[in-house]
Amino acid sequence: MIVTYIKTWWMHINTISSNEKKAGRLLEAITQRHRGICIAQSLKIPHDRKQADFDKIVDQLYSTNNARAVIIFASDEDIRGMLNASKKADKVGHFLWIGSDSWGAKNSPIHLLEEAAVGAITILPKRATIAGFDAYFASRSLENNRRNVWFAEFWEENFNCKLMSSSKKEETSRKCTGQERIGIDSKYEQEGKVQFVIDAVYAMAHALHNMQKDLCPDMSGICPEMEVAGGKKLLKYIRSVSFNGSAGTSVTFNRNGDAPGRYDLFQYQVNNNSTPGYRVIGQWMDTLQLNIEDMQWPNGEQEIPISVCNLPCKTGERKKMVKGMPCCWHCELCDGYQYQYDETTCKLCTYNMRPNANRTGCQPIPIVKLEWHSPWAVIPVFLAMLGIIATIFVMATFIRYNDTPIVRASGRELSYVLLTGIFLCYIITFLMIAKPDIGICSFRRIFLGLGMCISYAALLTKTNRIYRIFEEGKKSVTPPKLISPTSQLAITSSLISVQLLGVFIWFGVDPPNAVIDYDEQKTINPDKARGVLKCDITDLQIICSLGYSILLMVTCTVYAIKTRGVPENFNEAKPIGFTMYTTCIVWLAFIPIFFGTAQSAEKLYIQTTTLTISMNLSASVALGMLYMPKVYVIIFHPELNVQKRKRSFKAVVTAATMSSRLSHKPSDRPNGEAKTELCENVDPNS
Repeated sequence: MIVTYIKTWWMHINTISSNEKKAGRLLEAITQRHRGICIAQSLKIPHDRKQADFDKIVDQLYSTNNARAVIIFASDEDIRGMLNASKKADKVGHFLWIGSDSWGAKNSPIHLLEEAAVGAITILPKRATIAGFDAYFASRSLENNRRNVWFAEFWEENFNCKLMSSSKKEETSRKCTGQERIGIDSKYEQEGKVQFVIDAVYAMAHALHNMQKDLCPDMSGICPEMEVAGGKKLLKYIRSVSFNGSAGTSVTFNRNGDAPGRYDLFQYQVNNNSTPGYRVIGQWMDTLQLNIEDMQWPNGEQEIPISVCNLPCKTGERKKMVKGMPCCWHCELCDGYQYQYDETTCKLCTYNMRPNANRTGCQPIPIVKLEWHSPWAVIPVFLAMLGIIATIFVMATFIRYNDTPIVRASGRELSYVLLTGIFLCYIITFLMIAKPDIGICSFRRIFLGLGMCISYAALLTKTNRIYRIFEEGKKSVTPPKLISPTSQLAITSSLISVQLLGVFIWFGVDPPNAVIDYDEQKTINPDKARGVLKCDITDLQIICSLGYSILLMVTCTVYAIKTRGVPENFNEAKPIGFTMYTTCIVWLAFIPIFFGTAQSAEKLYIQTTTLTISMNLSASVALGMLYMPKVYVIIFHPELNVQKRKRSFKAVVTAATMSSRLSHKPSDRPNGEAKTELCENVDPNS
């Protein structure tokens, strides 16, 4: 019972015994029947003990200072020795004493050591005062109780006198008169074990009676069968008896021969509200009934003290058990993305979860995306809005003055195609920042490279036309093929269709979808982990989508370099060249920034912002260098927007060739390409 009681709170305990057999039984009960309790130390009090032995035991107990509970099986004197040693070592209140029934509710073991015994818990078998026994025992005297061979010794002890000169009692010289009376000439209190002695006698009587009925059914008294029955058979009858005992409780024995345990639990308490003493705090009758609110602990502790090998682990820590010591452990924090699954186990949260604040469970990882109000989005959106406004303004101006010489000289058809591509380059900014879903992701795939493809396809067609015209002019007076507006649109459309074909193949192989990427921002610190809501487009796919446009851009740049010697009086080669040089610089800067931030926690923001700004800048460069000068002339200098006479292909090429060889004076008019443009000034019939 006492072991079960201890297991309620304390896992790591010490044992002290002055009886080796009792200590062995206690250890067996603890280690075999109660796996939840471990023995820190099991110490034995020597038979020839001295105070130094008690002092040594206290020092040994304190070496495992977290194991405060101490079960003690010892005599009154040994209990006093332990309490006195703890007082001398200034460990009063540290040890939680648990005493057996040998301590019980006695005052003798704690006399003058009450302070050291505060909080001690002891047990006693339940007992009852037997009516009539006091009168019977008080009537016993030396004359009427000669059958009890120990009664004379009791008489001397009780009345502190000697019956004869040969008595062993040396503390007094007073002679006993024999007329002393129990309870009158001495203090008397009924011994608590009287009821058990009476019940034991009755158990024997009931066993003999039942045995006699079974073995001697037709006889009274003892028959021959009883005389030869033996002790084992009698023990069988004793274990099977059942009757109401002297205290009114039933007397039975279990299969092991033990009577039902009925105990009172006491605690020695000292407080200001009552006199110091033992207080009943519970009982054991098949089960433990404990009044925890009535208990008091040493040093005024409010909570139940602990007795463990190690202090309990904090929340979010697991116990790492010490090998060979099932009650001892080290505390390890569940780190990273782990949480405390139970006392001894940490488990990893699922890929979309992270541990909560106290690491007792998992919680969803927050989802982030590029917000419109983010500084990473505000700048690209601002640039895109300015670009869209400027593009619409240029396009409206060209439509308004569609039939004027400067618009016709610019190649109206390709100009509108180029302006459409520039417009789409600005529009992609809003698609890249919008909340990803299937629709947005589909449009991203389509327009990500389409705007640039349209722009550079138109520019490549223009530069290629200029290059072919002047190369052909050096060899022949016949104009090259495919330089008409319709041919130029056909060439541009065929170049654009390659991009669209690639996109449609991409759609078929890998349909678009919005995903949450938990790996991109899964930082070492789970508190900073984020899931990124984005389209399922990888960095490589982005580069592949832009790759064709970049190829067109590089090719266009090559043609711009080849036509750099053509005089500005005759074509747009130089503005296109400046546009392509600047665009190449922009994209050369884009690539290292885009891939250099692939491992950054801000990857989503940096890459999106870099991509959109690069596309905005590319569109703005083309818009500014190719169209703003024309718009300026159309609006502010309409007198320059006049028709010029047409010249033959031969005259144009000859003028261009001579002009490139001679250093010519700057034009008197501010817009050279407004003077003459090949697509307008060359007469194909000449």
